[in-house]
Parts: sequence; C-alpha cells; structure tokens
Amino acid sequence: MYWSRPLIETIAVDLPGREYEVRIGPGLLADAGTHIAPFLNRPKVTVITDSTVAAEHLEALGAGLSAQGIAMTALELPPGEATKSWAALEQCCSWLLDQEVERRDIVVALGGGVIGDLAGFAAAILRRGVRFVQMPTSLLAQVDSSVGGKTGINVGQGKNLIGAFHQPALVLADTEVLGTLAPRDFLAGYGEVVKYGLLGDAAFFDWLEEQGPALAAGDMSARIAAVRRSVEMKAEIVMRDETEQGDRALLNLGHTFCHALETATGYSDRLLHGEGVAIGCALAFELSARLGLCAQEDPSRVRAHLKAMGMKTDLRDIEGDLPSAEALLALMGQDKKVMDGKLHFVLARGIGQAFVTSDVSADTVLGLLDDALCDR
Repeated sequence: MYWSRPLIETIAVDLPGREYEVRIGPGLLADAGTHIAPFLNRPKVTVITDSTVAAEHLEALGAGLSAQGIAMTALELPPGEATKSWAALEQCCSWLLDQEVERRDIVVALGGGVIGDLAGFAAAILRRGVRFVQMPTSLLAQVDSSVGGKTGINVGQGKNLIGAFHQPALVLADTEVLGTLAPRDFLAGYGEVVKYGLLGDAAFFDWLEEQGPALAAGDMSARIAAVRRSVEMKAEIVMRDETEQGDRALLNLGHTFCHALETATGYSDRLLHGEGVAIGCALAFELSARLGLCAQEDPSRVRAHLKAMGMKTDLRDIEGDLPSAEALLALMGQDKKVMDGKLHFVLARGIGQAFVTSDVSADTVLGLLDDALCDR
C-alpha cells in the first residue's frame, strides 16, 4: 500500500555541553550514513546489536552507512534481558578495544532497550567515555530508554543497579522498523507510551484511548505522533533533571513494582519490561486510590485501556509462580529509588498528575500485593 513518507521529526535535548537531537520517522536506517557522517572523525563505526535485530536490520544499516563511504563492524549478542550482565559488558568492552575504538569514534547501539543500555554503558566506561549513537529498534527503546543517557546492567540484587549517565551524540528512531516487531513486543513498548500520558499529560492519554488501536495496527502517522510526544515529554524532564535528583523520578511511574516483578521472574520472557511497566502503572494507580489520592475510576480507566489494547494488567497475567507479598516488597527495597532507607513511589492524584512520595506504609503496600496475588 502506498503512503507518502512523512517528514522526519526532530526533538532537541538541550543539555549544556551535551546537546543532541532525537530524529523520528521512517527511513532513518537506510539513510543512517547521512545522519551519522557529520559526527565521524574517520569513516568507520562499530555496532553492538543482538542476533534477532541483526537478522532484521544489520544489512540495511550496513548499506545505509556504505552509501556514505562508512565502514562497519558489528558484535552480535544473544537477545533478552539476561544479556544486560557483567559478562556481556566485559565482552563488549574487550571487543571494542580489539576494534581499536578511539575516544573520538562512534559506537552504534542497534537494538532495543537491552542493547542501548549495555552498549551505552560500555561506551561510557571505555577509555573514560566514547561517543555513541542510539538506533532504537523497539517501541520501548524509541520512546524511553534511548533518550536521557541512562545506561547500565542488571545484577543479582536487582535491575539497573550498576550503570552511568552517558548521553548519546544522536538518537535515530526509525519508526518503519516497528513494523517488524512481534505484536507482544510492540505492546510491551506501548506500556511506556501509556506511562507518559498517566504521569503528566491527560490529553495524551485521551488521545491514546482513541488512537491506540490504529497505532497498534500500523498507522504510521499515529506511531510517529506517539513516539514524538513521548520523547518530547522525556526530553523536557531530562533537561530539568538529568541525573534524577527530582522531577526525573516521575519517569519511574510503575517501575518500582515492575523492577521487583522482573527480578522475581528472572528477567525472563515470562515478563517483558514494558509489560511490567503496564502492570506497575495499574498497581500504582490502585495504590493511589487506596490512599485516597485519586478517584477509584482512575485505576479502572487505566486497566480498561490496557485490557482494550490486549496488554497485561494484573499479577494474574504473569505465568508461573510468584513470591509472596513480603518477598516482593523486599525486592522493592533493592530498588534505586530507595533513599535514606525509605522506598519512594510515584503515585497520582489523577490521570496526568503524578508525584513522588515516600509517605506510604509498608502495610498498605503489602495489603495491595496480597490482594493482587490472591486474585491470581
């Protein structure tokens, strides 16, 4: 089916001394050489990707770079959250050194959030900082993890506990590649899109309720609009609070529950990150309602939209056994959002009205988790 190719949208992330652009639209992979060439001191790049993404997109990226005379070498890693590990980080760094990557070179992260976080962290620590370009190939990575400079790996104690802030030189979000995602992977990324409406833009959530089905079905204009608004919101927050001392914590809506659930399920295919975010957002709104912060209609509306999109919304939607409420709460205690021994939650006074608080009793959270587990 013919459709006219929309113009590329550009969002500026104006961090003093670390400015960069997020370019959004179809065809960026095929035109990668044009976008990356201005950043190169010599015509070569190293690419870190995973085997699934490589099979779909590495050849096209190589052709796009070659069109501008840019040579490419690539490291393919296994797909999946388990790749964000010490072993894979060491492998990346060793391989980049073998490729004689210099500080002024460019490392390209071609993949979803796992590859972006891992390759970005490797770039952050290699030679005390090498520039890198994010080329996110999943919806989740395009709207969230590729923007803002958070990089890192998972360890046994929890998710993303080892890492660094290292801003990319450029982000190229090719919305055309979203068409190659499996429906489950696309919807997992949609969990992060919904999060932006819930945390700070009620009108965007209204729009998603109307346009979500078309977006999921492949409407390119809707996909570009959703990615653009999500990136705009994240960029605005990152520019106010780059290293998460205040406002940036709002981006963790749903993540305190999500990270505990991911740890409990072993970072496996039982629960994708965006699925955990969706469940976490539903739990955060339910907790807010129990605390009298928002109307009970709000968590009902959140769940209704997620269910209408065919997404996971409750603990019962996670296959296999889960630990007790007490064990899940203990996993939350390992979260990065613990400060002065207190667990900080992102709660809401309504859709689009999120805020951060530590004024939540453990008993209230335990009650919520107990009820959620009993519903399984």
